[in-house]
Amino acid sequence: MTHEVHPEEAASKRKLAMKLKKAEKVAREKAVKEREKFRGLQIRPTASFFDDAEAREPGENNWSGFGFDIHPHVTVVSVLVLTIFIVATLMFQEQAARTADGVLAWVSSGFGWFFILAANIFIGAALFFAFGRFGGIRIGGSDAQPEFTTPAWYAMLLSAGMGIGLMFWSVGEPIYHYASPSPMFPGIAPQTPEAAQAAMGVTYFHWGLHPWAIYAVVGLGLAFFAYNRGLPLTIRSIFYPLLGNKIHGTAGNIIDILSVLATLTGLATSLGLGVQQVNAGLNHLFGLTISAEMQVLLIAVITAFATISVMAGLDGGVKRLSEWNMGLAGILMLFLLIAGPTIYILSGFTQNMGFYLKNLPELSLWTETFRETNWQGGWTVFYWAWWISWSPFVGMFIARISKGRTVREFILGVMLVPTLLSFIWMSVFGGSALSLQASGAADILAAVNEDVATALFAMFESFPMSGLLSIVGIVLVTVFFITSSDSGSLVVDHLTSGGKLDSPVPRRVFWAIMEGLVAGVLLLGGGLTTLQTAAISTGLPFVVVLLLIIYALYVGLSQELYVERAVQKKLQTVVEEHRVSEAVDSAVEDLQRAQEEDPQPG
Repeated sequence: MTHEVHPEEAASKRKLAMKLKKAEKVAREKAVKEREKFRGLQIRPTASFFDDAEAREPGENNWSGFGFDIHPHVTVVSVLVLTIFIVATLMFQEQAARTADGVLAWVSSGFGWFFILAANIFIGAALFFAFGRFGGIRIGGSDAQPEFTTPAWYAMLLSAGMGIGLMFWSVGEPIYHYASPSPMFPGIAPQTPEAAQAAMGVTYFHWGLHPWAIYAVVGLGLAFFAYNRGLPLTIRSIFYPLLGNKIHGTAGNIIDILSVLATLTGLATSLGLGVQQVNAGLNHLFGLTISAEMQVLLIAVITAFATISVMAGLDGGVKRLSEWNMGLAGILMLFLLIAGPTIYILSGFTQNMGFYLKNLPELSLWTETFRETNWQGGWTVFYWAWWISWSPFVGMFIARISKGRTVREFILGVMLVPTLLSFIWMSVFGGSALSLQASGAADILAAVNEDVATALFAMFESFPMSGLLSIVGIVLVTVFFITSSDSGSLVVDHLTSGGKLDSPVPRRVFWAIMEGLVAGVLLLGGGLTTLQTAAISTGLPFVVVLLLIIYALYVGLSQELYVERAVQKKLQTVVEEHRVSEAVDSAVEDLQRAQEEDPQPG
């Protein structure tokens, strides 16, 4: 059945469409001129972006040659600082280890409260942006479409965000807390059912909403100012409402240098943990020696594979590896769920969720004030600093893959889905380990006390096909290493190229090698403690940077909302005026027609 449109109705719709198109352009230009002036570098202007400033391309002042295209100030200073660190650590390894111990204790005890408070501010900011008046703003403009499917988007979020950490700590952390409960629960005795409950609750807390809120705020800031304001995809761009054109000068260079250093050290921490676990797995299967030297060799080998993925680019390398690895991880998790204590895991997941939500306020704000201990320094403060130092990397990567999402969809997707998947993962792996330990079927605690990197493989010994499971575990950690490395290389490359999205292959390879080199040096300089110190030391100054990002993002979204509301108001006025005009014209025509059909006698 067809519906014919009356010629007059069709003409009216065409006339209205022309009016709306003209009115939208005029209204948008007027609104942009009336809001606070916003001038910046244009890369991909969208329908929501008008700027009468002179167009400037990202990286227009870069140094080019020999396959490189670099921002001179950011790249040279960053490489110089990293080189000094690498050389000093290699020359004075024993002193570096002692210094790391002192710095870790000083930062965690003196500024732990600051990390705790800041993490909660990020939770509040993320929820405000998602459920407040900015939730409907779309990244990239009202007509932007997502570049990746939603399942692929989620897979890339989790794989690049926390892959190595989930593999490393999913068994070790619950078992550690089971044997030594957090001082927040002073009445709980070790290795009791209550200790198991608290252990999973604390583990959920460390891998739950807080880290993903940090990533969501940073990623949203990067995505919004890049795709809605035409600024380069760098951390400095978020500060335009606060610094203006100074983001293109020394102030902006300092911000991006700090971002590069934080990204590399945070990433090196994860790579260092990952290679420790690979080394432990190879030792478990083949008797390969566990040593810092062997781990450095493994880093060199895995980094070589990472460079191949980097050369393939985002679609060819990171996306494909992320999807394959998440599929393999899902199969492993499903096998453990079925072959392990299934009812215990599922019941534990439900109960752990309730414990987490019930105790979340106290867990979030507890600072160990009235105790002469520094338990949080090695756990909560380390985690928060680690996530903060990772935020330029993960935030930029999320921004790069999130064009076309609304602010609400972005925040909720980044915060909830990876958090839920992390909880499920921790429940399966941590729950299986706790069940084995509590029943006496395996002594996983001994493995944790000896070397936490071996805990996963010690648990596999209690499952069928333990050798195959260990091989799968090694493959997962290795591929997570590769995806983290090549994702980080792409991000650092954006930062050191003035925000260019397409970069020469030699430059990406250089940063992949640099990431592996920093991770190797940290291992030689003291192992796990040095890795933790690196994360906390770079995370501390970045807390201030990220808190300022919240305000800058608020200003930018307010400007965008002002324009969109002004445009919608004008369009609504045009529609109403058009309807009135059509009604008047119709009434006049009816009157004329009536006069023609029934003329009055003269």
